[in-house]
Amino acid sequence: MVSFIEKKGFLFSFVALAIFQIQVVKAQPVQELIKINIAPDHEDWVYEIGEQVKFNVSILKYGNPVSDIEIRYEIGPEKMDPIKVETIQLKRSETMIKGGTMDKPGFLRCQVYVTIDGKEYSNLVTAAFVPEQIEPTAILPVDFKSFWMEAIKENNEIPMDVKMTLLPDRCTEKVDVYHVSLQNYRVGSRIYGILCKPKKAGVYPAVLEVPGAGIRPYYGRVDLAEEEIISFQIGIHGIPVNMDKSIYDDLMSGALNSYWTMNLDDKDKYYYKRVYLGCVRAVDFITSLPEYDGYNLAVTGGSQGGALSFVTAGLDKRVKYLAAYYPALSDLSGYLEGRAGGWPHMFQPSDSSNYTEAKINTARYYDVVNFARQITQTGWYSWGFNDTVCPPTSMYSAYNEVNAPKEIHVFQDTGHWTYPEEREKGKRWLIEKLK
Repeated sequence: MVSFIEKKGFLFSFVALAIFQIQVVKAQPVQELIKINIAPDHEDWVYEIGEQVKFNVSILKYGNPVSDIEIRYEIGPEKMDPIKVETIQLKRSETMIKGGTMDKPGFLRCQVYVTIDGKEYSNLVTAAFVPEQIEPTAILPVDFKSFWMEAIKENNEIPMDVKMTLLPDRCTEKVDVYHVSLQNYRVGSRIYGILCKPKKAGVYPAVLEVPGAGIRPYYGRVDLAEEEIISFQIGIHGIPVNMDKSIYDDLMSGALNSYWTMNLDDKDKYYYKRVYLGCVRAVDFITSLPEYDGYNLAVTGGSQGGALSFVTAGLDKRVKYLAAYYPALSDLSGYLEGRAGGWPHMFQPSDSSNYTEAKINTARYYDVVNFARQITQTGWYSWGFNDTVCPPTSMYSAYNEVNAPKEIHVFQDTGHWTYPEEREKGKRWLIEKLK
């Protein structure tokens, strides 16, 4: 006979799996009736400076190629105005577009458009030119290290004041799940997260999971805890992370809309200062747990979470490993030098209101490139060339500055999403390193 606890554990695992699957489905590209297939003529999509790139294009309907149809294409450096725009007749099932070349390291993007039955479809592909040679535009402030050392020192003087609430409905046979609240940044200001830890007595390695951009509830990484790894998944906005999703949606549309530019003109008051310190405070909490093994600690996340993985490792050497997916907030000043900058694109030409000395200076203290320069830990990194949210130029700008053991796993055709196989590789790497 199955016990009530076993039933409840199965129910939670099923619900958590369902939620995870829904999130993964939402992250994948939407399937459309007409598919535009584009690929560079090099299998790895990588070219040398001055080498000519060609793009193979085909249009599919119900899996069959469409011929005798007009297509329009645009080619240029990612996120920049196209340097080549042309409309041609696709007479065969496949055609080859001559895309040109680049005279410096970077990414050349080809976007193809076709209109069928009154509906326009589009797709893009991105060729890389010696991406490992991309250099950042971000300037390292002379007082960068002292600024953050002083901030952490001040944060350490604030009592952590831990509050943990067991969430019985989320616990499983092997894992206890808690809603956690920690004091951070100033007295009365808090960060919240979901702690998952093995029920079995012992000491364990740990993972800090940092979040992507936006505001949402969190459910914890029960899967890692079932692998005998403590996990702590945090939110960054100073509000509980176990409320109804509608509350977060209201905040995203209201008080916290565009939070990433709040107080950008003051490096001491910028929104992300409390966030970055909150990541260090989360490490304080993990290392205070009696079940923590005292050494093996990793940080992981994607997009904003990829950025926070760089930041946490750069600020806190108690972290021994990081696994970062498509990091945001990288080389923010790229636009000021005529090329793609990182999310949230606060310096793109269409938003020149941010082109002030104070805002540009503040961004330097929060740019992931400058935290990459501080990383000494072993890292696993992954992204795709077709990302339009976190341009690969910006991500390589950070990655190339990491002077520590590192490995990169490129899934060329991915945009701002991951394949399940990609996530599984990152998870297995973390488990292998930690255990």
